[in-house]
Amino acid sequence: MTRPTSSTSTPFPPPAGARAYPLRTARGEFAVVDSPVAAGVEPRGVALLLPGFTGSKEDFHLLHEPLAARGYRTVAVDGRGQNESDGPAEDESPYARAELALDVLAQAAALGTGLHLAGHSLGGQISRAAVLLDHSPFVSFTLVASGPAEISESQKQRVKLLHDALAVMTMPQVWEAILAMGPPEEVGGPARGFGTREQLHLRWLNHKPAQLLATGRQLCAEPNRVEELAAVPLPFHVLSGARDDTWPVTLLDEMAVRLGAHRSVIPGAEHSPNLDRPEATAAALADFWDDPAAHQDRSGG
Repeated sequence: MTRPTSSTSTPFPPPAGARAYPLRTARGEFAVVDSPVAAGVEPRGVALLLPGFTGSKEDFHLLHEPLAARGYRTVAVDGRGQNESDGPAEDESPYARAELALDVLAQAAALGTGLHLAGHSLGGQISRAAVLLDHSPFVSFTLVASGPAEISESQKQRVKLLHDALAVMTMPQVWEAILAMGPPEEVGGPARGFGTREQLHLRWLNHKPAQLLATGRQLCAEPNRVEELAAVPLPFHVLSGARDDTWPVTLLDEMAVRLGAHRSVIPGAEHSPNLDRPEATAAALADFWDDPAAHQDRSGG
């Protein structure tokens, strides 16, 4: 099992007890926040956490401490071209879905142990692609507010606004234009995230335009691969808030049935339960991870 050997200076400080460093893999380095199991707690497992569109590893900051207290080491990662992980600014080919899936498998190999995999939104669909390529590094898979196929029409319009802006403006210009129109998460800009406005601004500037363009298109055209996923011999978990504008909760309910998955709905949370209700979200994750097979229901069809 790979353990962090050094800490990296970052404008995005990790939570208490966690470390930020570049995870070295066969496909390059990826910025991670690695939080160990709390002192005096029996280790129960390791989880790899993938963020969503315009998001970053910091979106999981509020989950690390409660999961550490339940015995879980958690490793949150910036994907290729996200925030502190490097990637090309203009070439979209390294951001093809299959390439991003291979990145996840490389991250899993670098961590070197059976992992609980959890992906939020876009991160869930990238994780799904990785599991469909090779499920062997994983002991369970949780889709966090991540649906069966393309995003809703309203969210497609948000992505189109962003793509139209990126076609004619630089990243700093797009940020200024977004702020002039209203809250970023409501006018086609980056989703709400963890941190100050200054940190969110920096995170936006760190994202590579090619990553946003490529993954935005993927979200708008993602095929339904639930039947393929259901054939994979892993315990599944579908977790969401009680309301979601990106994929309707009823659609997530149906997907969970088709997967024979454990289903968790977090009251009072929306598309980012990890930020809206972190304690409840962490509890739902840990309850599932404690015995994933006990929650598996393959009778849904």
